[in-house]
Amino acid sequence: MWFRNLQLYRLPPGWAPTVDSLHEQLSRQVFQACGSQDFKSRGWIPPRGDDRLVFNLERQWLLALGVEQKLLPASVIRQEAEKRANRLESEQGYRPGRKQLRDLREQVTIDLLPRAFSRYQALHCWIDPQDGWLAIDASSGARAEELLEVLGKCLDDFPLRRLDTQVSPSAAMAGWLAAGEGPPDFSIDRECELRLPGAEKSLVRYVRHPLDGGEIRAHLAAGKEPTRLAMTWQDRISFVLTEKLEVKRLAFLDVLKEDAEKQSEHGDEIFEIEFALMTGELRRLLPALVAALGGESKRD
Repeated sequence: MWFRNLQLYRLPPGWAPTVDSLHEQLSRQVFQACGSQDFKSRGWIPPRGDDRLVFNLERQWLLALGVEQKLLPASVIRQEAEKRANRLESEQGYRPGRKQLRDLREQVTIDLLPRAFSRYQALHCWIDPQDGWLAIDASSGARAEELLEVLGKCLDDFPLRRLDTQVSPSAAMAGWLAAGEGPPDFSIDRECELRLPGAEKSLVRYVRHPLDGGEIRAHLAAGKEPTRLAMTWQDRISFVLTEKLEVKRLAFLDVLKEDAEKQSEHGDEIFEIEFALMTGELRRLLPALVAALGGESKRD
């Protein structure tokens, strides 16, 4: 149970429903597999594989949203509709009109949907009601919003806002690169991306390359802005920070995973131990990252 990405949000002090209340509210939309005419189905699933929709460990909560989507490409629908249109043209002696073609595409969709393959995914969400964190293990904001949409429909009260800092990640990353070092407790790794704003949008990407030379500073002086920067916190967690304040490619280094293995005597314990270690580390990392970005902004 190690998150790979963090889409970060804040909850206000005092927002703390009971675990039973949260479970009851999530039960309003439990996952059901797609029916024969459903393109997509979303609903809550037990994160631990039992019958509870909220996994609770020392007031740290884990939720999981199941998402099933039928894979029926538009090109397949168009191809089959075209076959039927050609057959209809032969029968009636003239090309089907716009309304007939639309009706054909709708019928093709109805006919093919029950036979379409399905893709199933689970999105995980960590909630820390004590410190007001909500983080979703999603690589994009759009994926995170899918979970938040369902969560917002289920909860009676959900006063959430996106994490915002006094200094933008891009400005902070530019300062660190110009100085050749990261903020306290953070080191700069050998990967970054810089983009020139405006119409040209020229892009420079460095991978496995030292970032402390004059070449990087020359790009900054030319007006390029950092959009991604690889970093490590206290030699324990590595990640890529983006201009949108996303944490990507989150990797808990071997020392943490070794701790989990040492503490676990049975296979069924590893889930709880990994979750406890992960949340414990994130509760230290996130305040340090916010401090490095000038502190939290209270703007709405």
